[in-house]
Amino acid sequence: MAQVDDGAEARFALGHEVGEIACGLFPTGEMVEAHPDLAAAVTRTRELIDAGWSEPIFEATFEHDGVLVRVDVLSPRPDGWAIAEVKSSASVKEYHLGDLATQVWVMTNAGVPVSSACIRHIDSSFRLQREGDYTGLFHDADRLDVLADRIGERSKVVAEARAVLAGDEPDIGAGDHCSRPFVCEFSSHCTRNDPPAPEWPISLLPRTGKAVAALWAEEGLFDLRELGPGDLTSALHERVRLATVTGEVYHDGEGALEATRGWAWPRAYLDFETIGPAVPRWIGARPFQQIPFQFSCHIETEAGELTHAGFLSIDGGDPRRACAEALVELLSGDRCGSIIAYNASFEKRCVRDLAEVFPDLAQALVEIEAKIVDLLPVTRNAYYHRDQRGSWSIKAVLPTVAPELAYNDLDVKDGGAAQQAWFEAADAAASAERREQLRAGLEAYCERDTGAMVVLLRRLTGDERASRREGRG
Repeated sequence: MAQVDDGAEARFALGHEVGEIACGLFPTGEMVEAHPDLAAAVTRTRELIDAGWSEPIFEATFEHDGVLVRVDVLSPRPDGWAIAEVKSSASVKEYHLGDLATQVWVMTNAGVPVSSACIRHIDSSFRLQREGDYTGLFHDADRLDVLADRIGERSKVVAEARAVLAGDEPDIGAGDHCSRPFVCEFSSHCTRNDPPAPEWPISLLPRTGKAVAALWAEEGLFDLRELGPGDLTSALHERVRLATVTGEVYHDGEGALEATRGWAWPRAYLDFETIGPAVPRWIGARPFQQIPFQFSCHIETEAGELTHAGFLSIDGGDPRRACAEALVELLSGDRCGSIIAYNASFEKRCVRDLAEVFPDLAQALVEIEAKIVDLLPVTRNAYYHRDQRGSWSIKAVLPTVAPELAYNDLDVKDGGAAQQAWFEAADAAASAERREQLRAGLEAYCERDTGAMVVLLRRLTGDERASRREGRG
């Protein structure tokens, strides 16, 4: 049975939104409806073409040799018809070309001349200048000139597909093809009889783990515990292997203390939650730009006093100005020393984008950005527990240092869920009760992130403040 995850549902929704905007740029175009069925759509498309229709056709439908295609936007040209396959990505992907080749093959064999065939993808350099005006959002990448081989193979591909459908379920092992470019919804069905995977697969090694695992698979080795000292050339990989084999935690407290000794007090721990819509919603925003709608900040004094402040906007309006003002009010000037983030390049980018859009706050925001330091590389260099399974994300590390602070008890458990919560809360159809539930879930989640950093840094360094109070620092 097919299993469609939340990520797939989000991609479908995004595709519909982008498709509607692409059609909206041509108000005189004609939408071909599949009513009462797709055969009617084929007939209607042929009627428009035979009548000399001179405007774009949306969802133009064609059939050849039992293969049916619907073209997102079909536009008339003096020398034929131009196919535009609309995609919500910022570039052409290799897997887009197969679909495009099939469309050209079907149309050509249906007697409709094709003059160009492009992937109409989002132009990431676009900035929204006027509300609702998406002129220039898309870039057309014509690929007709590189499709000849694929088009020539379509008949063979169709014949092979028919043979598969007519025969028994194919006996093909699971592999990367099951998850690229997207996870197949039948993966669980195909792997239901597979032997159990190794408890500690070599592929969990960070960064190049899959490549390393492939090499050792040629030797018949799959479990990290089967490797010995000297088998791995990377010092980081060896550290992970040793911790996995022995169960002993790697912890370089002195290294962590030295790396963070210069972080000034009071220390602020900062985390943003963002949305990055493919279609920008607010003036000056770019496609896929990460727009902060929430932040959490714990502030810790050298004496160990801890306070919390935060910001959250879920009314659907542009959250940037209010977020920027709240940041400046909380963290500018001498209100804090170092600002600690986890994977700090993200927080730096968010603050820098806010400075760019609000010149009157730019100086204060630039100063805030300059104070941001990164706890992630400190953690990576100083700590590893085998239960992290090759990851140093804070959600992988935290349960190993403070199990009571793991995210399992939260309604919002990760950044993807936070984005979904924002979109749901910002929807005018959301009830007041549901919106408050989402608000509470977002606040608890983001506060957990910064609270986790406080605990993590204290554990990594052996609590430098406590040592100093006892005369050992």
